[in-house]
Amino acid sequence: MRSLHPASIAVRSLSRSINTGFLFFVVGVVVSPGGNGMDLLSIFGLVAIGIVAGIVYEFAYYQRFRYDLTDDTFDVTSGVLARRDRELPLGRVQNVDIRQNVLGRVLGIAAVHIETAGGGQTEVSLEYVAEDEAHRLRRQLRSGASRDDPDDDDLEAGDRTTAADPGPADDELLFEIRPRELVILSVFTIDPGASLLGGIALSFASGFDPATLLPGDRIGWLPGPETGLFALAWGLFLFLLAAWVVSAVLTFTRYYGFRLTRAGDELYYERGLLQRYSGTIPLEKVQTLTISRSVPFRWFGYAALSVETAGYAPGQSDSRGTESAIPLADADRVAALARAIEPFGPVALESPPRRARERYAVRYLLVVAAGVGIAALVARYTGVLGRWYLLAALAVLVPPAAHLKWSSRGYQVDDRYFLTRTGFWRRTTKVVPYYRVQAVLHQATIFQRRRSLASVTADTASSASLLGRAATAHDIDAERGLELQADLEERLQERLRARKRQRTVGQWFREADDGDSSDEDS
Repeated sequence: MRSLHPASIAVRSLSRSINTGFLFFVVGVVVSPGGNGMDLLSIFGLVAIGIVAGIVYEFAYYQRFRYDLTDDTFDVTSGVLARRDRELPLGRVQNVDIRQNVLGRVLGIAAVHIETAGGGQTEVSLEYVAEDEAHRLRRQLRSGASRDDPDDDDLEAGDRTTAADPGPADDELLFEIRPRELVILSVFTIDPGASLLGGIALSFASGFDPATLLPGDRIGWLPGPETGLFALAWGLFLFLLAAWVVSAVLTFTRYYGFRLTRAGDELYYERGLLQRYSGTIPLEKVQTLTISRSVPFRWFGYAALSVETAGYAPGQSDSRGTESAIPLADADRVAALARAIEPFGPVALESPPRRARERYAVRYLLVVAAGVGIAALVARYTGVLGRWYLLAALAVLVPPAAHLKWSSRGYQVDDRYFLTRTGFWRRTTKVVPYYRVQAVLHQATIFQRRRSLASVTADTASSASLLGRAATAHDIDAERGLELQADLEERLQERLRARKRQRTVGQWFREADDGDSSDEDS
């Protein structure tokens, strides 16, 4: 049985002591209202007790944490107040991620997070082990998972390489982000958390008084109401600017030094400036490839590639960066790597019928009409938006918007893959192998049925299906949709029968080899 790195006591104690110290500080403030209870010295005494308690707890955690890697399982024993023993079958190991913050990189330690198939969160976390030990565990856990995974026998010859115990010498560099690509990615990526962080930074910068953000005497000539409107617009501009700056910095630090390598049947990624992430993408568990091209990136000829594995999807959490195979690169490089993972042929998509475009136009007209109606009500009862009727001019944008939506959608059925495309602002092309399809859904809403349209979805084991991001052929002819559903189901069965035949042949050869070995031994 192995234990954690001794330096883990200091790193975990730092975090634990801050949390417990802050908790005791809050308790001390609450129980001393108006200065009639505890004095300041007593409060700091409580904080010191909380810090000491956190250090003692982490030392006990280190003493009682043990792990062992056997031929079939990964065994973990942990717990301070309550003992917990876990055995993870190697065949169920899905992803093994390694994370290093700045302090961990200085001390040479890393956190190892192990995710199992079918799980929605990290099953086991080792915080922290030596950096070399972390990489050793990742190699042996994933090689053991590949060896014991029952899905391995299902893979056809040529679908993937033979499983091996990968090492640094076996790594083949597939992709490394370039400085220009990193800059463009940072500038044009909007991080969802950046708005909150930007707002907080802006609030502190203004001393929680938006009036301090006004550009001084330059607005002195404006009357009262106009001054308030200008202050609102100026504050909104500064908020967006702060959110953009924070987002660019976060994206830059997140994808700095991004590298993608291949060793055996695994893809390995590394990324991060302040906090270093690394992990695996098991090729035998790939469910869907997603090539995305957002509007700003299409201007520069760039695209991104995401890989959805069984149970996980892109963007599900920051720790699962394994699904981001390429954050941004030249579109040709992205297509080449995608075909290296799944060898699909040329993309020649079939567009939805033209009456689908009419449906989009009607939908957008209704949205414009609703906006004009709401603006009229606001103008009538509040006196704001005096020229509300100008919003009706948005109707001229309806035809081009409907056309762009229609032209951005399509699907393709070839010998081994089902391809779909959707989205204008963020255009995504999904590639799904037939043998990964678990269900084929034919859906038609009441509005689609009025125009004899339907949508066909190829559902896989990826959680993207649960999030509504599965490969879907939108708004195709209803009769064609039924044919497509039957076609996909038939191709799925053909692939499964072919895989079953190959499994049988492979098993026959293994038994023959075992018989020959027994004869030689005798």
